[in-house]
Amino acid sequence: MGSSQTVTVKYVIRTRFDVEGVVEKPDVIGAVFGQTEGLFGTELDLRELQKSGRIGRIEIELQSKQDKTTGTITIPTSLDRVSTAIIAASIESINRVGPCNATVTLEKVEDIRDARRRQIIDRAKTILHNWTIETMPSTDEIFKEVSETLKVAKVEKYGPEELSAGPALQEAREIIIVEGRADVINLLRCGIENVVALEGAKVPESIIRITKEKEATAFLDGDRGGDLILKELLQVTNVKYIARAPLGKEVEELNAREITTALQGRVPIEELKARRGRERRKILVPKQIVEASKGLEGTLEAVLLNEKMEQIERLPVSGLAEKLQQTEGVDTVVFDGVITQRLVDIANEKNIKYLVAARVSEVVKQPLKVHLITFDDVKD
Repeated sequence: MGSSQTVTVKYVIRTRFDVEGVVEKPDVIGAVFGQTEGLFGTELDLRELQKSGRIGRIEIELQSKQDKTTGTITIPTSLDRVSTAIIAASIESINRVGPCNATVTLEKVEDIRDARRRQIIDRAKTILHNWTIETMPSTDEIFKEVSETLKVAKVEKYGPEELSAGPALQEAREIIIVEGRADVINLLRCGIENVVALEGAKVPESIIRITKEKEATAFLDGDRGGDLILKELLQVTNVKYIARAPLGKEVEELNAREITTALQGRVPIEELKARRGRERRKILVPKQIVEASKGLEGTLEAVLLNEKMEQIERLPVSGLAEKLQQTEGVDTVVFDGVITQRLVDIANEKNIKYLVAARVSEVVKQPLKVHLITFDDVKD
């Protein structure tokens, strides 16, 4: 299945599969889409991701021998690292292809940008070498002396977890906490050496301890992964400020100007909590909506209610969009999933007044006629 849009590939998921029987490419494609559909809502649905150009053409290579089929599945993606990892794990969960038992194993997730950076660096070395020999044969010692000042500080290890850190972390009064080693390296390139990486979704004990001793700024990616890490930091650390990369960008991708702008625009934790408190004021709704919200959490299901708050139907979230297009008289939809632009458009067309869900996608345009509410917002 191809995308109608061009995919700017950041990562490539490469897996291999073994099938106990003879199957063909359409059988494998069917298993990929069929067994992953609806696992994590429409935001991570492979068909929807291909339509939006965030996943490219899925390539299948296979061969059959002695009543067994082996091969590879290759998926190019422009998603962030968290979403890419979830897609990779979803593909690895496939256990049948056609009528046959199957095993899918992740070989690797390849960062296309790393390979490109390596090529560019190698080519830059060649250009610089030739340029130096051809145009500055008498200035070797001067060049060497000046270039020493441009060397990037070496990444060090901090704490028993051996977290990636800059050499100035221990002496600095103020520190910067980032997500990964690549973020540390990027900040070191810009001369920022009082930095340390979390290196995982769970906050290490060393980070919890150092935020009690020093004034800490968390500098996080501008994606869903950054949102989740921020929530964890707020719960277990004494971080004083929050800075974020621009929406959709990662700290490791930013140039010096973008890093400076983000850090200058950091927000005190007190202000962030006050802002979130204002955003999370409870909305008074009928008790049927509150009860439905509580009953649906963790189920990946949806409930359709009419104007009298009577249940019309209960169904899996994966079939919600199609069902709404076919059903009349729906006043409110409560579901354990994410409110996407597609659902908003359908609700607007069908004169549905309320969409109540676990979360609202950040890219949704606020509609005029449909009220978008999260489970956290509702109040009996």
